[in-house]
This record gives sequence, C-alpha cells and structure tokens, in this order.
Amino acid sequence: MDRENEKEPVMREPNYVEELLEVIRSGLDPDELLDRLEDYHENDIAGAIELLTKEERLKLYHILGAERVSEIVTYLEDVDEYMKELDIQHVAKIIKEMDSDDAVDLLEEMDSTTQEQVKSLLDEETSADINLIQSYDEDEIGSKITNNFIKISNRLNIKQAMHELVKQAGEHDNITTIYTVDEDDRFYGAIDLKDLIIARQFTELEELISTSYPYLYHHEIVSECIEKIKDYAEDSLPVLDDDSKIIGIITAQDIVEVIDEEMGDDYAKLAGLTAEEDLKETTGESMKKRLPWLIILLFLGMLVSTVVGNFEMVVAVLPIVICFQSLILDMAGNVGTQSLAVTIRVLMDENLKPKEKVMLVFKEIKVGFANGLFLGALAFLFLGLYVYWFKGNTIQGAFLISGCVGISLLVAMIISSLVGTLVPMFFHRLKIDPAVASGPLITTVNDLVAVVTYYGLSWLFLIQVAGMGK
Repeated sequence: MDRENEKEPVMREPNYVEELLEVIRSGLDPDELLDRLEDYHENDIAGAIELLTKEERLKLYHILGAERVSEIVTYLEDVDEYMKELDIQHVAKIIKEMDSDDAVDLLEEMDSTTQEQVKSLLDEETSADINLIQSYDEDEIGSKITNNFIKISNRLNIKQAMHELVKQAGEHDNITTIYTVDEDDRFYGAIDLKDLIIARQFTELEELISTSYPYLYHHEIVSECIEKIKDYAEDSLPVLDDDSKIIGIITAQDIVEVIDEEMGDDYAKLAGLTAEEDLKETTGESMKKRLPWLIILLFLGMLVSTVVGNFEMVVAVLPIVICFQSLILDMAGNVGTQSLAVTIRVLMDENLKPKEKVMLVFKEIKVGFANGLFLGALAFLFLGLYVYWFKGNTIQGAFLISGCVGISLLVAMIISSLVGTLVPMFFHRLKIDPAVASGPLITTVNDLVAVVTYYGLSWLFLIQVAGMGK
C-alpha cells in the first residue's frame, strides 16, 4: 500500500460521561457495576448522575454507598436538588463521610429547617467539626478549613510515626504532609511523607521535621493571606487557633477556590458591587448592592453634564468637535481602568514600601504619556485626513482640529493614569477597599477630566488662538 495514501488514525478525546451512562444502564449486577465505576473519576460520575432519571440515581446511590457518594456529590451542580431525592437519614450518612468543609458547603445549600434535621442525626465529632467551621465569618481563614489531615506527636520514633500514619490514613487521605505537635498539642512543624518513608529506623524524627513550616491563624482575613499562601506554594497549610493548636488545614484545592472567589469578588467590586452577584438572590438584594454607588454616580454624572453645558459655546461655534468627544472619554476611561487594575494588584502586597508606591505612580505617568503620545499622533494623522476628506474642511482647519484631539488625548491619558493610580492608593490609606471605592468612581472622574481637557483645549486653541468658527 502506498504510504501517501495511508491515513493516520485520529485520536478522539474520550467522552467519559457517555461511557458511564452506557455502563450504568447496561444491566450489570451491582458488584460488577461497582467494580466498573472504580475506573472513573468522581467528576465524570457526577456528570453522568445529572443525566440519569431520579429512579436511576436512587438505585445508583444504593450501589455506590454513602462513602463513594460523599466523594461524588462535591462535583454536582445544584447538589441540594439531588439531596432532596433522598430521605434525611441517607443525607446524614453521606454528610458524615464528607470532609468537614465540603459538609458545610452542602448544608449551606439547604434551608434552615432541613439543616437542623440533618445535624440532629450526625454524631458528636462530625457536628463539632461542622459547627467550628460555621462559627467563622466567610472572610476568615477558619471558614475554609478541613479536618482531613494527619497529626502526630514530635516525640515519636520513626516506627511509631509510620504506625500512626497508617492508622490515621484510614480516615484522612491528605497524607503528603504530616503535621507534628509538641507535648502541649501546639503546632511544632511538618514532615514530608517522602522523607518519612525513606527514613532509616534509627533516624531521629526531629531530623525530618521542618519547624519553620508556614501556617495561618484562624481569624486572619482571607484576602490578606492570598499572597502568603501563593508565595509558599505548599500542598496544604495548617490553620492554628489562638493557642497555636491545629484546628484544621487549608489544602491546595481550597487555595484555588479561595483565589477564584477573591478574583470574582474583586471583579464584582470593580463594577461597584459589594460581592459577586448571585443568580439566586432577590431583586431587592441586588438593588441594595448596586444602588448606593449608582446614586453617587448619578450626582457625579450630573456634575459632568453641568461641565459639558458650560462649553455650549464651543459646540455652537464648532459643532464638529462633538464628534470626537466619545473617543476622548473612552480612551481616558480605558487608561484609568488599566492603571486601577495594576495598582490594586500591587497594593495586595502588604510589604509595599512608600518608595515603591512613588515609583509606581511615576511609572504609570510614563506609561500614560508614552501611550498618549503614540495614540495622539495616530489621531492627529487619521482624524485630520478624515475631517479634510469627509467633512469638507480646509487642510489647515482639519489638522488643527485633529491636533486638538491628539493633544487632548495625550493630556487626558496622562491625567487618567495618575487618577487611576492615586485614587486607589488614597482609599487604601484610609483602610477602605480600593476595588469597591475606586472602580465606579474612576470612570466618572475620568469622564470629567476628559471633558474639561477636550473642550477646554478646543476653546483655547481652536477658537481663541486659531480663530476658527468666527
């Protein structure tokens, strides 16, 4: 066969959800079905569960058992809807098998009555773990912890430490890092699982313990810990109470979720909201989040309109200048938003020195100047040709107008860069969240700056100096 006519087989990405649906509906006996499902990830099984009928799901839950179901339900969307298909006793069994943080997430999806009914069926240890997490505010590290970790005494020998590891691993699967405590049960340090496995029997456990291992305190604010968490890049970090005792850990998965939540929260704040919008919240709740800033912006908008009104004589004499107003406003707003994003990102570093803040201000001014100079030159050239060819102006008049637009663009972008940097710094200094306070405010302030700059320069250069429109 001619090699040129041979076709390479096309690798197709497997669709595990479809495979699972076929397996689940194949009529296999329960033991064989359970064995087949062991080959699939919980996320894929969750995807298949969402496509099953209620009767098929109930049958599958029974076959899988509470422990495996507890691992799967964490991947379900709208998990509360699926839990409603089960009786309260079955839900309680599933929650008992879950990590405490996942159990709390599931409970919070339920209404208060169902929550209390489920909690009344839980054992004392599970209830205590859940109540501990729920005792913290949402913005505290303590609300993100899990009890899924290994803890041993620093006074054990290698053989005893291995025995304790095997014993606890039956209940806890976060075993890559083993945490040690002293005789008073205070956090002492951490051991890498690999180091413990390869250690000789006569090695002192103390030699394996990293006593400088990073940790967090339970009442620390999540947003203030993000940089610390990212800098150490560990699989997990212990969370301590005020007595330096380990109450739980925050895992890499929790860290990713925390950072994602913070990014979503900051994104929402930049739009003038107090938190990320929830599809389930009522119209009234959404209005309460948005109205305060909208009222402030309404009055600032009135101020902008008043300023524009004071330049009526410029528009009356040179109507063409109004064509380029939106260009100046949009570019000033874009530059201000860029500087705002950079500044808020930099301000997350709590160790930022005053000298570094000054350097940031000058850097943003230089960037604004360079970008403004380049874009102003482009505006001067292309808008000049546009006004000359399509608006019937003389070549001199066309380039006077485009020159005014170009200079206005340069000045507006420099000032907008400065505003986008200084305003969040000002709010940060006042201990006000710069994302909440700056986002909506900077847009309107930059509109005001752009309007004053553009119409002011139009009046000065085009009417007073060049005598256009007379």
